[in-house]
Amino acid sequence: MKQKKTEGIDLNIHTPMIQQYLKIKAEHANILLFYRMGDFYELFYDDAKRASDLLDISLTKRGFSAGEPIPMAGIPHHSIESYLAKLVRLGESIAICEQIGNPSSNKTPIERKVVRIVTPGTVTDESLLQERQDNLIAAIFQIKNTFGYATLDIGSGRFILNELNNEEAIIVELQRTNPAELLYPENFQSILLIENRRGLRRRPIWEYEIHTAIQQLNIQFGTRDLSGFGVQHAYVALRAAGCLLQYVKDTQRISLPHIRSLHMEYQQDVVILDATTLRNLEIIQNLTGGFENTLCAVLDKTVTPMGSRMMKRWLHAPLRNISIIKERQDSIQELELLVDGLQPLLSQISDLERIISRLALRKSRPHDLTRMRNAFKHLPKINDMLINVTAKLLIRLRNQIGDFSELYILLKNAINQCPPVLIRDGGVIAEGYNAELDEWRALAQGANNYIKQLEIQEQKNLGIDTLKINFNAIHGYYIQINRSQSHLVPIHYTRKQTLKNVERYIIPELKTYEDKIFVAKNKALEIEKHLYEELLEHLLLHLEILQLSSSSLAEIDVLTNLAERAVTLNYCRPILQEDSAICITAGRHPVIELALKEQPFITNSFVSSAQHRMFIITGPNMGGKSTYMRQTALIVLMALIGSYVPAEKTRISPIDRIFTRIGAADDVSSGRSTFMVEMIETANILHNATKNSLILVDEIGRGTSTFDGLSLAWACAEELANRIQAITLFATHYFELTKLPQKIKNIINIHFNAVEYEDTINFMHSIQQGAISKSYGVEVAIMAGFPKEVIINARIKLKELETQSFNTCIFKNIMDLKSFPLFMDNSKILEEIKSVEPDYLTPHQALEWIYHLKSII
Repeated sequence: MKQKKTEGIDLNIHTPMIQQYLKIKAEHANILLFYRMGDFYELFYDDAKRASDLLDISLTKRGFSAGEPIPMAGIPHHSIESYLAKLVRLGESIAICEQIGNPSSNKTPIERKVVRIVTPGTVTDESLLQERQDNLIAAIFQIKNTFGYATLDIGSGRFILNELNNEEAIIVELQRTNPAELLYPENFQSILLIENRRGLRRRPIWEYEIHTAIQQLNIQFGTRDLSGFGVQHAYVALRAAGCLLQYVKDTQRISLPHIRSLHMEYQQDVVILDATTLRNLEIIQNLTGGFENTLCAVLDKTVTPMGSRMMKRWLHAPLRNISIIKERQDSIQELELLVDGLQPLLSQISDLERIISRLALRKSRPHDLTRMRNAFKHLPKINDMLINVTAKLLIRLRNQIGDFSELYILLKNAINQCPPVLIRDGGVIAEGYNAELDEWRALAQGANNYIKQLEIQEQKNLGIDTLKINFNAIHGYYIQINRSQSHLVPIHYTRKQTLKNVERYIIPELKTYEDKIFVAKNKALEIEKHLYEELLEHLLLHLEILQLSSSSLAEIDVLTNLAERAVTLNYCRPILQEDSAICITAGRHPVIELALKEQPFITNSFVSSAQHRMFIITGPNMGGKSTYMRQTALIVLMALIGSYVPAEKTRISPIDRIFTRIGAADDVSSGRSTFMVEMIETANILHNATKNSLILVDEIGRGTSTFDGLSLAWACAEELANRIQAITLFATHYFELTKLPQKIKNIINIHFNAVEYEDTINFMHSIQQGAISKSYGVEVAIMAGFPKEVIINARIKLKELETQSFNTCIFKNIMDLKSFPLFMDNSKILEEIKSVEPDYLTPHQALEWIYHLKSII
């Protein structure tokens, strides 16, 4: 006999059921296989061990095969969604293998096949997704220094391509999109860029072949070429897109009609925010990884999940196109008067975007159709609310909402008001929608009523008050009688089952009606499923306009939300300008302002121009430096998504990037110290910032010695001011840097002051011109609760340091000047230098001497 083998396994030594399992598992070797057996999904061998650890379920054994015990773990079929959700969150993929054969047939084992593959990036089930966050799957490809990057949101059909020309750019894009799954080729050169990401999927190189990719995309979109999408020359990105599309088709095992187009994104269209900036500005997540006290938490009061997801996309990618920003501002201005009436209506729309995607993927459940019906019901009211708008964007969005009155009537007539969860449960199609269905339901109901009458009749005829007619899926209908009264049972009762306290019987009459009920119910369910499928097919005819409608409604939700925020929080409309400057009058930090519930927020202004590009900020810790810097960046970011901003008035020019170097912590996983992280972030700014960037720098150099730190901070400040000339807020405790404006004209000093009274200190939190006169480190330590003895000791030491010589580095500079050949022939200068006694100079005096001597040179 010919040996049957799968992946090197001799199948003949296994039982038929395990043979079937191993064949199916061989086709899905790298993912977990949920193998349906009756009311359970079972996992075997290594899958069982892995699932046991991941899901915290029992690992058991199921008999023997090939002479060895079979490790097994299982979960109830009705609980699958909760287990899938946990696995997806852990980045796992799962193949769902169902019984498709007839369990009552003599064929052994029952025929089974994989009907779907659940992966983190392709899930569409509500229970497996976070409704207010995008869930993306991505693919990456590299040719030399060019990276192709494609992302797909299967829940909306949004398919985006990028081509990026360096590693730093692809890192930023990966951080911004944060895909749940990332496909990469087996020969990927820059593996270090992605090795720590979740959901990595290694794919064969042939899946990235360019001609296959273009063919796949043309088939998907029904086009002859891709020129209509403007991506025909983006060959590196198209390779990634081809692999991504094929993977999604393989996992979904169904057509993808809702993926109808490609969109090419260009970095020059948006303000680039890298992961460091997103983290430091706490835009979506706070520094501890939560969502409280973030810009998003303040701004996102959208009333639909799809609006919330769009809001986050806007915050991740502010715009550089002034005309688009102004269109959004015009819309917000009009919507300020419509908020109260519009938001309650929008809240009835639900997550139409993902409902439509499940419809396209043939995964719609009855509840999806009831929510779609409710959305259609409210669309005319939303249209009426927007009937008189004049803003161009609002007019366009209103026209795209559409009118689905006919579909609303269809769903109202076809679907019950509160249908069951699944179509297989029956009772989804409304009474009166189909005459044949109603007839079969009436037959089943009539038989049910007869059985109830039969129960009453038998109780009366036999005088057995415990007699009940019940039903279960295994035995069908049966008559149940307490064993204490079983002696009263007549001879025509046939015993069916004996339990501890009861006997179960069947009679011919009951069996006849049982058959009638089964026939009627099965026929009714068959008709109901057919009608349900017809209904879905009819809805799919409107897929394109439904998608356009859901996208427009999401944008209206975001704009209405921003209008509500503007009114509620007293925000102003920023003025957009082309020149490279920022002017903020009486600005407020949008997050901290709301956190200060019992006291008013102290406003501060910021004005940059062509003459003033860098601001050296000094002041005590807790004085407000970091808040002021973040506040400025957040106001700029808000303005560039089209939002109104927390200020009295604002003028903003588009920028290309926002950089931040604020705080740091050890990166233990990469073996980087705090100082190394600080230096890497600073190097990124120096390499990639341009004149059109906004840069926030806080305490460069504090992670090393005073001499090294001051030198690095000084050199970085000079580089930013002289060569890059970006708008820069540079906070420091190195007072020596406040001398830079004397050397470089586009630098100015600003500071936050404090007022001392005895042993207390009051922070003014108000920005002032010039440099601060002293530090307040000891005073802050007092506020922190330092022991009194430590404070006294610190004051004594501070006095000593202030009267002693300046640091050795500066003394050495002065002493070296004394012997510098250039001065040896100038008796006047030499005499002046020799008169200096470094040991009696304060730090500031020593620095003044250095500048004085350099001016003589």
